[in-house]
Amino acid sequence: MILISTNLGQQIRTISILGLALFVFCSSSFAKKKGQQQPFKILAKTLPKSYLPEPSKRDTETILRIQIFLDENNFGPGKIDGRMGQFTRKAVAHYNFSKGVKYDNYFNVVRNSEGKIKDLFTTYTIKDKDLTFVGEVSLEPEEQSKIEYMYYRSTLEFVAERFHTDENFLTKINPEIKWDQIGIGTEIKVPNVTPFEIEKIESFKSFKKDRKLSNRLVIVDTNQKLLAIWEKKKILATFPITPGQEKFIHRGKWVIQNMLTTPTFRWDQSMLETGKRSNEAFMLPPGPNSPIGIFWAGLNKAGIGLHGTASPHTIGRSRSAGCVRLANWDVVRLSNLVRPGTEVEMR
Repeated sequence: MILISTNLGQQIRTISILGLALFVFCSSSFAKKKGQQQPFKILAKTLPKSYLPEPSKRDTETILRIQIFLDENNFGPGKIDGRMGQFTRKAVAHYNFSKGVKYDNYFNVVRNSEGKIKDLFTTYTIKDKDLTFVGEVSLEPEEQSKIEYMYYRSTLEFVAERFHTDENFLTKINPEIKWDQIGIGTEIKVPNVTPFEIEKIESFKSFKKDRKLSNRLVIVDTNQKLLAIWEKKKILATFPITPGQEKFIHRGKWVIQNMLTTPTFRWDQSMLETGKRSNEAFMLPPGPNSPIGIFWAGLNKAGIGLHGTASPHTIGRSRSAGCVRLANWDVVRLSNLVRPGTEVEMR
């Protein structure tokens, strides 16, 4: 069941997606006679013009196009990899809800993605400046506190995050590249998505209240591992998250108090394990491999916020110490969607 709801005044809005497991099972294999897989486009011709089921897992091109389209429209599918995972399904469901379409009807998202996303891939050429964001970073907080920046540990990691994907998918679509020998001028095949350009992020930039953006509502669903942004009766965006451990989740209504790019992080083992601050801590520098990534939105609850991550591949698949983690390419969008003063409802 997927549940993202909001109560504004006396209006209650709920997306309730029931029987998802049954639907996924039933739609996962549309076959020809003799057990062969039927192409998605051929299947589409046999169905009503206004309805399409979930694409077969073998139809990676359609899935990849849908993922790119959803990502471009702020309905985050998680990492872009051509696989129909839980967050791609949830992104489709909420995109459909925003358009008044039944959650499991893929007609609109397939048609719209075909109209908007002509090329699934593009080419990225490594530049001299890119390599300034790559360097050695210890796994030990004490050693991390001694460096000036939490670099990407490899060019592969840099490119993967830049194009909203993971290292496995990049190596798969670039079988000829020797990643340990990559250098300036190397051309890399990447998903055709708006890149996360870390070089354009201003250091320590804060954000003020905004009459429109501060009046929006953020709902954090810790069970479905989703963050949704509402404006009155309209859902504007959803992003996958990693919520805090159950014992550290601060359910209730909070308010964003501050927003900051490239934050530093006070690493305190006691705070992470017990929720209690100690005198033994290390101040970690900013950077994409900081435990809180490249963006922080602090709530009016000490030490709790919405922030980035050093491990985007773990989003939705692990638990944090108490905050709400998003992939860096998602969290950096928050300043264009909400501002200090925005209410955050943690569920």
